[in-house]
Amino acid sequence: MKFDRLSGILLHPTSLPGPYGIGDLGPAAFRWVDFLGRSGCGLWQVLPLGPTGYGDSPYQCFSAFAGNPNLISPELLVEKGLLHPFDLVDRPIFPDDRVDFGLLIPWKGSLLDRAFERYQSRAQKSLRAEIEDFQSEHAHWLEDYALFMAIKEAHGGASWTTWESGLRLRDPDALAGTRLALRDQIVRQVFRQYIFFLQWSQLREYAHQHGIQIIGDIPIFVAHDSADVWSHPELFNLKPDGNPVVVAGVPPDYFSPTGQLWGNPIYRWKIHAADGYAWWLERIKAVLAQVDFIRLDHFRGFAGYWEVRAGLPTAEKGRWVRGPGRNFFRTIQSTLGSLPLIAEDLGEITPDVVALREQFQLPGMKILQFAFGAGAQAPFLPHNYSRNCVVYTGTHDNDTSLGWFKTAGEDEREYCRRYLGTKGRGREVVWQMIRSAWASVAIFALAPMQDFLVLDTRGRMNFPGRPGGNWSWRVTGEALTEGLEERILELNETFGRKQSRQAEYTGAGGLHTG
Repeated sequence: MKFDRLSGILLHPTSLPGPYGIGDLGPAAFRWVDFLGRSGCGLWQVLPLGPTGYGDSPYQCFSAFAGNPNLISPELLVEKGLLHPFDLVDRPIFPDDRVDFGLLIPWKGSLLDRAFERYQSRAQKSLRAEIEDFQSEHAHWLEDYALFMAIKEAHGGASWTTWESGLRLRDPDALAGTRLALRDQIVRQVFRQYIFFLQWSQLREYAHQHGIQIIGDIPIFVAHDSADVWSHPELFNLKPDGNPVVVAGVPPDYFSPTGQLWGNPIYRWKIHAADGYAWWLERIKAVLAQVDFIRLDHFRGFAGYWEVRAGLPTAEKGRWVRGPGRNFFRTIQSTLGSLPLIAEDLGEITPDVVALREQFQLPGMKILQFAFGAGAQAPFLPHNYSRNCVVYTGTHDNDTSLGWFKTAGEDEREYCRRYLGTKGRGREVVWQMIRSAWASVAIFALAPMQDFLVLDTRGRMNFPGRPGGNWSWRVTGEALTEGLEERILELNETFGRKQSRQAEYTGAGGLHTG
């Protein structure tokens, strides 16, 4: 896979502007692609696109294959005749600058139910045929996912480990009876997935018309309360009742003095290896059908991962266990060819992690916020980069760059100013960080939208280790100004990162190329 010298912006679709409580795949997303194109950026980075569960985290999804129905655009449903404009009038008063998930989720769910009812009563044969084709094409994950979500809804959202034993243990007779009893609920879940994938594919095609490529994300682990674990328990280290024996996390680090206890079940890697990593191959193919590049989250876990006995309150008492390593990536490469992977190689990186990344020539990640506390030899300083890396000012797990600068030690701040050649104390420092990233030899340079807007900690997307109150930040439409476009464009032209193809948005259903 060829990596051209490009730049981009990290902005999850939930953070897009719009009047319906959450960023979605409708007109504002198309205008966002316009903004990227006019800015000369060739990359849009998103977080995992799956249906979020606990804590509304895109890293704790009910499926590694499904899409998030909350991202479905109501306006595009109106265009498709599945909603009436009057359906959008009586909506809650949503905040513009954040997602209120407690307010959003029941309203969006009822709206999607209304669209499904209209589909059932009025849908043309052509639409029904499209959904049947979609269901057939995605049957390898969609059947289990739709059934899982239908049962979960029937149980008030309870975790699958609390279901009656026949359903929990997937007794064939129990599942057959449940499929009949919950037939309408299952079809409703299939309908939602069809609409999500339809809208996402249209948006991605529009991005490609602009010359914009999308960087997606594959978390190494999946949520325990997910269709993946329920339908493939043999692939995970579980007790007979379905609860995990050990769970994933990281030891004490920069983010947390007691480590991070993620709670995800650990893979039985020998079982995966025995069938040629079939589940992983399907997972990677599914994500590559949605995006152009994949950020492989927690890459170090493929070399070695930190496991903690289930039930412990923190991640302090765990152990390192060898991961699937070279065998995994050889299998992926031999089956799927050279892959557009970015290795998220942050955290406690040991020589085996570096060797694994270098063997497969995967670009690693550099974070400028980590660069200024260890002197001139610090690996995150731009003058120490090799070309085969991706540089960020910060990520969704970091504070904003302004928030970081305000809370860093004085020695770190002074070295940062000296390195960047500025005496500034806020806005100028952040823009010089962006400029330094763009000027580096790194093949890709990216920054979160919050840094282009020079927001403080109030714009932060995620606080690792905090169970709630994350993932809610949104940009307002007024912030995407022509002046900001021009400033980003100047950076891209100055440092040879500008992509050239552009198009103009002409409405949610139309594309005018220029």
